[in-house]
Amino acid sequence: MKWMDKRIGLALGGGGARGLAHIGVLKVLEEEAVPVDIIVGTSAGALIGGAYAAGLSPGALMVRADEYLNSSEFQSSTIKAIEDLHSKDDTGLAHKIQTYVMNRFYLAQAMFKPGILSSEEFQTMIDYFIPDITVEDTMIPFRAVATDLVAGTQVVFSSGSLRQAVMASCAVPGAIEPLQDGLRCLADGGIICLVPSSEARKAGADIVVAVAVDRDICTEAEFHTCREVCDRAMEIMSNQLENYELQEADIVIRPDVGDLHWSDFSHARDLITQGETAARDHIDAIRNTMPVIKRWFTLKQLARNHHEKTP
Repeated sequence: MKWMDKRIGLALGGGGARGLAHIGVLKVLEEEAVPVDIIVGTSAGALIGGAYAAGLSPGALMVRADEYLNSSEFQSSTIKAIEDLHSKDDTGLAHKIQTYVMNRFYLAQAMFKPGILSSEEFQTMIDYFIPDITVEDTMIPFRAVATDLVAGTQVVFSSGSLRQAVMASCAVPGAIEPLQDGLRCLADGGIICLVPSSEARKAGADIVVAVAVDRDICTEAEFHTCREVCDRAMEIMSNQLENYELQEADIVIRPDVGDLHWSDFSHARDLITQGETAARDHIDAIRNTMPVIKRWFTLKQLARNHHEKTP
């Protein structure tokens, strides 16, 4: 059903593991019969958005996430090792020693490699969620946002391999090796565009629903090292860029993802639930964006109430 020829676009932001909250948002939008005409994703938003656009339901995405996170491939992966390194669940002496040693190990790797995680290892995760099709073949029109490190420009994939597009968009600087594409060196789209609201608008969306899953910018942390100061500076710059992008959105959904590290997949189910909660909190706002949408939801609710009252 076309709603007065108005197109609704989803702009799904980056955030690593926190991007699992996108699944919960998609689940609620489906349950409330909100049509999605365009999806544009950055990083984790490209992974979840690309899988959904290709035909995986929110339920199937939850199952895939559970299966992958419990698989031997993930449990023995570098991402899992990074997650354990940043875990806040164990503060004992053994964990502190391990953290100290592993920090220096990864620092040494970073001095000689373009990424701690090779593109080959990360490809396993991409292939688990993304089918081997082209961007043009997705069931819902889809775009993935990446950054060209050579030209210093934003790259938007609207054609070609879906897996390659998502792979490039998810290549977190320093953690995942950039993707070489001819003369281009492609990395995480979040470098320039953490939540791609403007790209959803350019792709033809009349109404843009943005989902931001970045870490809470407020912190009580103290900054004792040069790295901590630099990391904090990058967070602040990223937050300001994100706020600029969100001005292009009609609705902004912010699941409560706290300050989880991008590699912390141990809270997968909680993140999905937070996505559901945040989406439900914004359903009325989505309905009110267009009068015709509001009328449709009113009729839908009346029909549901009548069905519940009918013996």
